[in-house]
Amino acid sequence: MGRAFEFRKGRKMKRWATMAKTFTRIGKDIAMAVKDGGPNPEANSRLRAVIQNAKAANMPKENVERAIKKASDKDTADYKEVLFEGYGLHGIAVLIETATDNNNRTVANIRSYFNKTGGTLGTQGSVEFMFDHICNFTVNGEGLDMEELELELIDYGAEELFEEEGNVVIYAPFESFGQLQKYFEENNIEIISSGFDRIPQVTKELTEEQQADLDKLLEKIEEDDDVQNVFTTIANN
Repeated sequence: MGRAFEFRKGRKMKRWATMAKTFTRIGKDIAMAVKDGGPNPEANSRLRAVIQNAKAANMPKENVERAIKKASDKDTADYKEVLFEGYGLHGIAVLIETATDNNNRTVANIRSYFNKTGGTLGTQGSVEFMFDHICNFTVNGEGLDMEELELELIDYGAEELFEEEGNVVIYAPFESFGQLQKYFEENNIEIISSGFDRIPQVTKELTEEQQADLDKLLEKIEEDDDVQNVFTTIANN
């Protein structure tokens, strides 16, 4: 298996996959998708993708519909996607994706987390280059031939495929998201979930004590309502 498989396995073992904020994060994704392309999923591919993710996360249908209706209100706050970069203790790079309606608040909060835990908030571009920005899809594997599917999807940018709990997981460059989504929809392949990840090009093993040091920073970041995703260069994080 390749880097994407190892990355996914590591993250599934960590707390990121079970964060209590899942519905809040999806709600913000819905708001940004609606503001970007309107409230009709059939005409808004980004919104379709978020709705699929909401279903995969067992978010009630009424919650999704309420979030779409709320996002359509002109008085609803506009969320902006802002990326933060920095270093924690022991030379670990930290990349933070946020969705915020108040950038000054978010900047102040993120900076304080780094300062209080011995880290440093970096400038734009100081860390991002260390991660490959990729997209991922999980599709229903029933009736699919893995070899045939892999040969087909190579033309659409797919770089790594593997089976997981009866489904097929596909990783590809960030830019391939749209054409892969279109391929699955046109070929009636059920998309269970999709999204984006940032896979570290080089990782670093930490001792238990060093991991505990980093956890102080990561836990503070996790708890922030503006934070959507966090990626680090910790091995198997």
